[in-house]
Amino acid sequence: MSQNITDGVDAEDIVVRGGRLHVKNNPARGETYRQLLTRNNRTHLEALGSWTPGQSRSSMYAYGAVFAEVGVDARLGLVRVRRMLGVFDAGRIISPKLADSQAIGAMVGGIGAALLEHTVTDHRDGRIVNANLADYLVPVNADVPDLKAIYVDGRDDEADPLGVKGLGEVVLVGVAPAIANAVFHATGRRVRQLPITAESLL
Repeated sequence: MSQNITDGVDAEDIVVRGGRLHVKNNPARGETYRQLLTRNNRTHLEALGSWTPGQSRSSMYAYGAVFAEVGVDARLGLVRVRRMLGVFDAGRIISPKLADSQAIGAMVGGIGAALLEHTVTDHRDGRIVNANLADYLVPVNADVPDLKAIYVDGRDDEADPLGVKGLGEVVLVGVAPAIANAVFHATGRRVRQLPITAESLL
């Protein structure tokens, strides 16, 4: 039986890195996860636990701000997004690539909600007239400009033990208002219904 690396070692002196556990300042004294399981006659490792948030007076929600630049054709009333930046505080970002995918995807969806996507209903019978992808407009590559998302550094240990907060919807909700505000700054016309169509600007 191999030596138990934790014999006489405090838990805070154990380093977990690259699929191994070893004693701090002594990398040779360690073992892999597989070796640890084999030594303890286990095929897998399972950990059960629970956590309940305390009575905090602090906000634990994710938040963000979205900035958009648009161009509006004065004669045709057509709106084109030129660039967009989203800044978000979602606590600790564990996977930057996944966070970027979520944020950029939400920005694309927000462009669609603000400028393109519109369900047209026939008021005679309640049927949806544009219930197909030929008539229901969604953003394509030409509609997606320079998009960028950045994240406020830091973790929120009051939110949960991992210091993370949600990034699911907060990256979407500010996109359409940012575009509408940019249209207002460009035209002086405050549009409060989506999508922002050429008819609403002419």
